[in-house]
Amino acid sequence: MNPIRVMVVDDSVVVRKIVTDVLSADPDIEVVGTAVNGRIAVAKLDQLKPDLVTMDIEMPEMNGIEAVRAIRAGRSRVPIIMFSTLTERGASATLDALSAGANEYVTKPANVGSVGQSMESVREQLIPKIKALTGRPVTPARAAAPIPPPRQPAKRTGPGKKPAVLVIGSSTGGPEALVKVLPQLPASLPVPVLLVQHMPPVFTRQFAQRLDRLSPLRVVEAADGSPLLPGTVHLAPGDHHLVVRGDARGLHTGLTQGPPENFCRPAVDPLFRSAVTAYDGAVLAVVLTGMGSDGRNGAGEIRAAGGTVIVQDQASSVVWGMPGAISQAGLADEILPLDRIPEAITRHLSGVLTGTVLAGGVR
Repeated sequence: MNPIRVMVVDDSVVVRKIVTDVLSADPDIEVVGTAVNGRIAVAKLDQLKPDLVTMDIEMPEMNGIEAVRAIRAGRSRVPIIMFSTLTERGASATLDALSAGANEYVTKPANVGSVGQSMESVREQLIPKIKALTGRPVTPARAAAPIPPPRQPAKRTGPGKKPAVLVIGSSTGGPEALVKVLPQLPASLPVPVLLVQHMPPVFTRQFAQRLDRLSPLRVVEAADGSPLLPGTVHLAPGDHHLVVRGDARGLHTGLTQGPPENFCRPAVDPLFRSAVTAYDGAVLAVVLTGMGSDGRNGAGEIRAAGGTVIVQDQASSVVWGMPGAISQAGLADEILPLDRIPEAITRHLSGVLTGTVLAGGVR
């Protein structure tokens, strides 16, 4: 298999060297060129024909957001990973880049520690995302097996329960998927919504504010102890698991810093498990595009308890990891393109249930 051809775009010679050295050390990746700003990157795109581009945000002449817009305006679908800083400004700019058509982002190493630590940070964050976005196996243990087809979900032993809560999980490609789903849901949504998007601190606060501006629903970064009311979306804050808790006051949000699950904090599985317990299985779960398999185990518990699971289909996903893991385990009641998910949510919440739906129709 040919190596993945990557172009590295950054105005910092130090960052260009760190990223180039890290990527070149992986036998599956070849750095085919670099650029010091967006204008040069756009000019080199046709010549170098990279499989993927890493893109800094703040650069002279043409910044990373402008470069993403220019690349997408030229009809190129090359995957683009943004390099961002863990700051309010960096988070806002990264969300702008994702809106402009970037696929994913990683955070730059802080200006502390050794070059070795910086290289390890880049290696851990960047290489799995490069491989996932280009359809390569993230672990080199063996050649990639073909993706098995979705399995029909196991037959239920009892009737499904009308949902009393909506829980959503997403990762790579999730910010733009959520921007297409949440604004289509009505302010009169009859249940509370809890949402996990794999994202670091600072980013989640900015993202909640952005979703709140775009959506009829009220969207907040989740705080500990907030009552769960219909029509409010609670987005898990970076570095905290979001769970549902109950006491004499009723059901409310809980935040924990328990160990990462599926290499993530926040993770989808803790939310799904806690929702099953708190709502006695009356849960509607939606899993959108993302790397890995976070949410698969929780989806199994939701379905076993009488809840319903909807996942995004492969064709409309940036990475069909999380939804694919659920569908291949036979745990998805519906497998739908992104543009059909809002309608499915409102249909299930209104109590109109159908047979299993795989992409392409009812089964």
